[in-house]
Amino acid sequence: MGATFWMKRYLQAAVPLFAILAAVEWIKGSTTREDYLSAAVWALAAAGIFTYAAWRRYRNAKACGMCDDLAAARNASAKAKKP
Repeated sequence: MGATFWMKRYLQAAVPLFAILAAVEWIKGSTTREDYLSAAVWALAAAGIFTYAAWRRYRNAKACGMCDDLAAARNASAKAKKP
């Protein structure tokens, strides 16, 4: 997984988060430039933390407990269905 993958993942987290935070500011009735700038900063920071955590988990080859449980359950159900 190269840099392009992680940049896409970052943007996939940052853009929707900014939209949500900007919508909240708009619903509150405060639509100043500083409010949208604050939403953008929070979105960028949160997306950065999210992406860094995923990258670190990938780099250290940490297993995902939920993913492992799902894979084991699928394998068990597939074996049970075979005659």
